[in-house]
Amino acid sequence: MPLETTQEMLKKAQKEGYAVGAFNVENMEMAQAIISAAEEMKAPVMLQTTPSTVKYASLGLYYANVEALARNAKVPVAIHLDHGSSFELAVQAIRAGYTSVMIDGSHEAFEENIALTKRVVDVAKPNGIPVEAELGKVGGKEDDLDGGTGGYTEPLEAKEFVERTGVSSLAVAIGTAHGVYAGEPKLDVERLKEIRKVVEIPLVLHGASGLSDEAVQSCIREGICKVNFATELRIAYTEGVKAVLTEKPKTIDPKAYGKAGRERVKELVKNRISVCKSAGKA
Repeated sequence: MPLETTQEMLKKAQKEGYAVGAFNVENMEMAQAIISAAEEMKAPVMLQTTPSTVKYASLGLYYANVEALARNAKVPVAIHLDHGSSFELAVQAIRAGYTSVMIDGSHEAFEENIALTKRVVDVAKPNGIPVEAELGKVGGKEDDLDGGTGGYTEPLEAKEFVERTGVSSLAVAIGTAHGVYAGEPKLDVERLKEIRKVVEIPLVLHGASGLSDEAVQSCIREGICKVNFATELRIAYTEGVKAVLTEKPKTIDPKAYGKAGRERVKELVKNRISVCKSAGKA
């Protein structure tokens, strides 16, 4: 199937009460694993790249990998720029063929976040590309992204932000964090409920790696339509590679340990699709 945008994908999830799994990819093997898992589970899926991942290769190279895999897939696949760090990068992603972009102005003051986000929306909308933004700040550190201790999303600010920017989806800060959790996170689900009352567009949960299944599902019940997974996929891939090199330290064929990493990621993604309740929704 051709790559799809996330507009209808997330609206369908919102209407039917599930979330689309959005998985960060670092290489070809991870992209293969995610789409293979989605096909087995008959689930729509989003593959994402962060600015630091893009620096490692390029927008064009990641797009080419995902587009080639999606073309032969039997489920809806989107490619999304995660935590776009500038207007320029967001535009470059759109030009490269990305079917969804995020502009992350959460580190800016409220008015500056609105201005930056609206600028991206104004470019993306004529091209039919949906835009995700973030209000409040998801804490923790991942790649070049450092959210510090985070900062919660205020419901009325979220309402104003969405109305003034015209974004398609909104990532909200309710106590999650990027990277590996030091302890059990305490999510402010009541805050999520209040945001849902005043914001009609699909809501996004960042920092889901390490959350319990029940925590993720409680957020989905209260309106989350997209759930991001990144750190735990990296861990799974790396553990697969380590297992091969520990058992057979003389292995020199990257395909041997790449395959092991790919299988670990695939099993994890299948589990996360089940948690998001998107299996069978393709």
